[in-house]
Amino acid sequence: MSVTPSSPDYIIPKLKAETIASLVKRGTRLDGRGLHDIRQVEIIPNYLPKADGSALVKLGNTQVLVGVKLEVGTPYPDAPDQGVIIVSAEFVPMASPVFEPGPPDENAIELARVIDRSIRELGAIDLSKLVLIPGKKVWVVWIDIYVLDHDGNLVDASSIATLAALLTAKIPKAVISEEDEQIVVDKTTHVAQLPLLKKVVTVTVGKLGKALIVDPDLEEESVLDTKIIFAISEDGRIAGIQKSGPSSITKDEVLRATDVAIKKGQELIKIIEQAVEAAVKQAEAKEEKKVEEVKEEKEEALEAKESAVEEVTEGEEVEETSETIEAAEEEEEGKEEEVTEEREAEEPVKKLEEEVEEEPAKKEAAPAAREEREGQPTEAEREEKEEEAREAKGKEVEGEAGEKVGAEEAVGEEESSKEKKTGDEESLNSTQ
Repeated sequence: MSVTPSSPDYIIPKLKAETIASLVKRGTRLDGRGLHDIRQVEIIPNYLPKADGSALVKLGNTQVLVGVKLEVGTPYPDAPDQGVIIVSAEFVPMASPVFEPGPPDENAIELARVIDRSIRELGAIDLSKLVLIPGKKVWVVWIDIYVLDHDGNLVDASSIATLAALLTAKIPKAVISEEDEQIVVDKTTHVAQLPLLKKVVTVTVGKLGKALIVDPDLEEESVLDTKIIFAISEDGRIAGIQKSGPSSITKDEVLRATDVAIKKGQELIKIIEQAVEAAVKQAEAKEEKKVEEVKEEKEEALEAKESAVEEVTEGEEVEETSETIEAAEEEEEGKEEEVTEEREAEEPVKKLEEEVEEEPAKKEAAPAAREEREGQPTEAEREEKEEEAREAKGKEVEGEAGEKVGAEEAVGEEESSKEKKTGDEESLNSTQ
């Protein structure tokens, strides 16, 4: 079990305790605050981006982180038409030297119950609007409190962080199947703000001697006689009161503490509202800036696209010009081919027309040609005549050859006779 600073094990030097008590009697405090002054409050809403709602609160040196998560669950049997609230608190060991690992001790449980009662008793959340399927399925609102750094007054710091987280919480989108009543939750989409009817915070008032101090820090808590925790709404209503500590408190002191708590509670609620409103505006401005950046990027992309389209169009125009010229040339060639084909197609027609025109003349010349053909010899006759001509020519050649031979023989005989005559003359001469 962890040991909380309220146990006797957490002590401060006696001299310092006497100094704190002495200063309080004189109306001042060790850190310079007045008796009813609250330490500086710093609120960071939407601290956890994946939570349905969250806030980090710094109350002086005390730091508390609260996360809100909505899940589908079953309603309580005595409240079937209402949602469920579950608050838990954890004292992180690094928050204080006296915190130890382990399950929550009675102080962590007490802190969670105080926050739970302050929300539940005042009806801060409209639980009737958290019903999904009446009597069967409702939204369960988990409020998880983490103490990160403990320097006193954990209850007030936790209540401030809880209210800030609830103000930023949104309900996720849930799709209900009509057939089997199955529910599908889309955590990336939120459909509505968590329905808050009241804003409530706690204010801790401590008694030291006869003085009442607000928002005691860790050292002041260690020397207090007693303290009272008030749950206060924005309209000044008291949702609950819890006293702790061994010393008694008078009725007059309770009334005085109540007046101080109501005043300080309303001040704290205004501080929380302003912080959440500023955070919402900042988120909206950031979202608008993001939208503008996206718009500018789209415009730049569109301009780049248009520029690219223009370049492509210019290129296409050049290509179209070339294609137009080529198409014109092809068209011209096509026309020439068509003309050629037409001419070629017309030639048989003209030839046919000419033949048709020549047909009567041919018909007139046909009888004469026929008569002429009839007067001409047949093929056999022509061959016979050619054969006869060849034979006649052969005979003529032979005759010419014979005549030539005869002439040659006559010349030979004449020469022989001449030689003989010469021989006779020679012989006669010799005789003589």
